[in-house]
Amino acid sequence: MPLLQFDTTLSLSSDQKTELAERVTALYTEAMATTAGHVAVSIRERDDADLHLGRAVDGPLVFLDAEIRQGRPFERKRAFALETMTYLCETFDVPEANAKVVFTEHPGESMMGVDRVGGEWDED
Repeated sequence: MPLLQFDTTLSLSSDQKTELAERVTALYTEAMATTAGHVAVSIRERDDADLHLGRAVDGPLVFLDAEIRQGRPFERKRAFALETMTYLCETFDVPEANAKVVFTEHPGESMMGVDRVGGEWDED
């Protein structure tokens, strides 16, 4: 189960949050060659004082912590990160300098739901 956790100073409506979750899920499934049923997204709005970035410019901040299964090639992760940041910048007027993505990778067995435990990633 990938967990895509957004922290942002944006103030988003419920519809915008749903749009963000749906779009990022689609970007993830395309870049990572997987299905959408197990992708989890959280969106946490923060006060300006809650998020800090040394190289930030004026404008909202958006940080994505992508908790994913280990084994995805760099090229897939980079494609997802770039597509996601481009979407955020264009859709929500986030300055490019203020959009960041970090990947935290876990063994497949660390990713579980009630009905299953994840396996190792296989590109085939």
